[in-house]
Amino acid sequence: MIRELGTVVLAHDLPDLGLEEGDVGAVVYVYDGGRAVEVEFVSGSGATVAVETLRASDVRPLGDSEILHARALAA
Repeated sequence: MIRELGTVVLAHDLPDLGLEEGDVGAVVYVYDGGRAVEVEFVSGSGATVAVETLRASDVRPLGDSEILHARALAA
């Protein structure tokens, strides 16, 4: 279940936002009983890269046995 302030993983690329499958974000708000979520994606310094309302199927909860990975943002 996806909850507000939870950590989620993007399920597919969002090229218009410069986001890629596997990018990690924080849930800001859960809409309509969990059918949609607002997610904030940030850089390593904490600067907001994107805040986007997504379908619940666009993200998944971060698993306990997963490790985070860093990548450079596209210019």
